[in-house]
Amino acid sequence: MLVHMASNRQTRPGIGELAKDTSRNRIGVVMDEVGGRVQIRPIGGGAEWDAMPDNVEPPSAREELSARLAIKNHNRRAGL
Repeated sequence: MLVHMASNRQTRPGIGELAKDTSRNRIGVVMDEVGGRVQIRPIGGGAEWDAMPDNVEPPSAREELSARLAIKNHNRRAGL
């Protein structure tokens, strides 16, 4: 899975970038924006969830590092 990192951005993450949903305290990958909501998919795959745009922000450097490690571990388990 190729994910663009967004820690140096000041604006809301775009499609394909890591994002934090502050209302759920979850990090995932922005998949799309539909109907005024941001659709975010868990890093390891699974069902997307909808987040309000005001609750979506770039993850902190620490959160990004943790997410990057999770992606690497997921890829290793998947044989990628």
